[in-house]
Formats: sequence, structure tokens, C-alpha cells
Amino acid sequence: MMHASLAKLAALPAETRVYFGHEYTSANLRFAAAVDPDNLEVARRARELQLPSVPSTIGEERATNPFLRCAEPAVVAAALAQGAAAGDPVSVFAAIRTWKDRF
Repeated sequence: MMHASLAKLAALPAETRVYFGHEYTSANLRFAAAVDPDNLEVARRARELQLPSVPSTIGEERATNPFLRCAEPAVVAAALAQGAAAGDPVSVFAAIRTWKDRF
């Protein structure tokens, strides 16, 4: 259900502003860098992060949020290394969610 909900949000236009009700961006970027260490957008966003980080945009989230990148090869590989049951987006999402809970 979480993956389906985020997929709906990810389908919105890139310029759509996102106003989330928490300030986890710094911690989430550290996790994103662990999942996808070669993602230059994650590194750029972490370098340029100013708090508060709200709002974000769907485009920025699609580029840096591993939960919106469950079909990307680097994220799939990281999830499989963490024990994902398969490489489909739902299995990848579940594996990285479990990983994030332990991170």
C-alpha cells in the first residue's frame, strides 16, 4: 500500500511542491546515499541542504528519494544485497523500508 501511494505521488508533475509534516530530510539523504552511493543528485542535495527543507518538489524527490526509485538498477541492487525477495518494485520497497528501519 505504501509503494502504491508513493507511486501516485511520484506520477505528479516534477514542479509539484511537497509539504511533508516532518523534517527527516538530512537523515533520509544519509540513507539515500547508502542505498545509491553514486547518485550525484543525492550528494548535491545533501551539500546544499538548508533547514527547514520544506517544501520539496516531486522532481527532487524522484531524483533523491530511494522509495520513489524502486525500479532504478542501483536501488534494486542495493535492495537485493539487503535481502529483497525479488527485484520487483514492491519487493525492493519492502527491503529498503526494512533497511531504513534499522539504519
